[in-house]
Amino acid sequence: VNGGLNLSERDGWWAEAYAPDVGWAIGDGREHDGDPAWDAAEAEELYDRLEHEVIPEFYTRDDLGVPVAWVARMRESMAKLTPRFSANRTVREYTEQHYLPAAAACAQRSADRGALGEQIVAGLRELDQKWAALHFGGVKVDTRDQHHRFEVQLFFDELDPDTVQVEMYAGDPHGGMPERHPMKRIRELIGAAGGYVFSAEVPADRPAKDYTARAIPRRDGATIPLETTHILWQR
Repeated sequence: VNGGLNLSERDGWWAEAYAPDVGWAIGDGREHDGDPAWDAAEAEELYDRLEHEVIPEFYTRDDLGVPVAWVARMRESMAKLTPRFSANRTVREYTEQHYLPAAAACAQRSADRGALGEQIVAGLRELDQKWAALHFGGVKVDTRDQHHRFEVQLFFDELDPDTVQVEMYAGDPHGGMPERHPMKRIRELIGAAGGYVFSAEVPADRPAKDYTARAIPRRDGATIPLETTHILWQR
């Protein structure tokens, strides 16, 4: 907002905000667990960046004494970062994405003397009672045409299959958002009460062993996992 330029590690807000025309960054944005060798490398990078980029840009001035490149970077920083990283944007997003939907959900649950709220509570209570019987069976994977095709057996006992979301899950090794691929219920297992096969196809950009199936509750109108934290991992 005030034109101050940033030189920092690629973590926190700077991991999202950094671009070459608005400031400087050091490091690779990954965790290195206090590795002394990496600390030394980043210290060297910091001093190199200061000596060859930051300080020369600040002291290279035109005939009027203006650091032209520095001022240009200041303007880019103010123009690009202020709209994205400000209290105005934060309050607007919280209001639009969280507060207003929460108020609408409260109104829906409260209508007709809380009829919908009672249905949601009853459904979640049934999940609590029957979730323990849920269990995975066999898993098959077929890799061809640059895709992994997973088939997973899941046994529900007396639990309604429509109240469970099944998906293939893979964490991001760099700490980013995980991959979540919903699975489709494709057939019932003959001779197994409450047993079904679920399938999903994912790109083979990473090994099949990176993925595991999991089951989480699914209930219209309920906030998952805030209102029910059940989760079942295949492994």
